[in-house]
Amino acid sequence: MTRSTISTLFEAIAEMLFCDTSTLAKYYLPEPESAAVQARLDVEDQVFLSELARAELMAVFHRRLRERKWTGQQFHTVVRQFSRDDIGGYWSWAPLDGVIVEQAVKVYTTLPETVFLRTADCLHLVTAVHHGFSEIHTHDAHQTRAASALGLTCVSIK
Repeated sequence: MTRSTISTLFEAIAEMLFCDTSTLAKYYLPEPESAAVQARLDVEDQVFLSELARAELMAVFHRRLRERKWTGQQFHTVVRQFSRDDIGGYWSWAPLDGVIVEQAVKVYTTLPETVFLRTADCLHLVTAVHHGFSEIHTHDAHQTRAASALGLTCVSIK
């Protein structure tokens, strides 16, 4: 790979955002930051996420149904909208493969004992690092506090 090709790859990454599930959920849920998240993500060429966010997002939607914050019709409407966005290529998915899992395992072997890092948050952070991102867009307080241990900066869209 030439230096020019590497430079082009890093420029492409610089033009993409990496988001976790907490930010993706705000795109679909009526929350205080939702309008800002929608406005920010709608102008991006690519929004990059871990495949883990797919399952977590469905869990968020299902929780709203289970807690009776949404009717069955509302639940199915938002699931269909997410599916259309996904099929339309709006979201770019990073595979949750063995390499990412192994890197997460290694993170825990070197993580300072004072850092609280949940498994799913670790997988999001490791995925971002693995793909060359220096920032992660998140609204998760625990993940925000742990990100610097992996050399990441957190951005919260408001």
